[in-house]
Amino acid sequence: MSVTAEEGSKAPDFTLQNTEGEQVTLSDFRGDKNVVILFFPLAFSGTCTKELCTTRDNMKLYDSLDAKVIGISIDSFFTLKEFKKAENLNFTLLSDFNKEASKAYGVLNDDYFGMKGVANRASFVVDKQGIIQHREELSDSSNLPDFKVIQKTLAKLN
Repeated sequence: MSVTAEEGSKAPDFTLQNTEGEQVTLSDFRGDKNVVILFFPLAFSGTCTKELCTTRDNMKLYDSLDAKVIGISIDSFFTLKEFKKAENLNFTLLSDFNKEASKAYGVLNDDYFGMKGVANRASFVVDKQGIIQHREELSDSSNLPDFKVIQKTLAKLN
């Protein structure tokens, strides 16, 4: 049974591998940083590249809002390492290869262009206490998250 992470609820914790193969745990940021979680379907695809490059280009803003940005996809950490390098991404990418975080956040899509178990494009803002303050899941993966709402949510937390 999947748990859907809603606004106002405690963010499901996860431990996933980053692009260096190291474990990163969401709760490690509790009390220290607000966290923006960006689930994206697949590395190297058009809209995903646009989303993550837009995020890259706005990192000074996220830093000023005391936010840690984390991109998550079901790609292997090897693929994400190459994607991060190719696009010069300046924030953490995590591999949800076993789809545990995507399930916990209720964003796993069972039919993504015929592929089973790909995360929908979704964004979450988790405050320093580990509570979800913003949730957006997009049914059409050609759309981008509402970055303005993410930034406004972060601004209210500071």
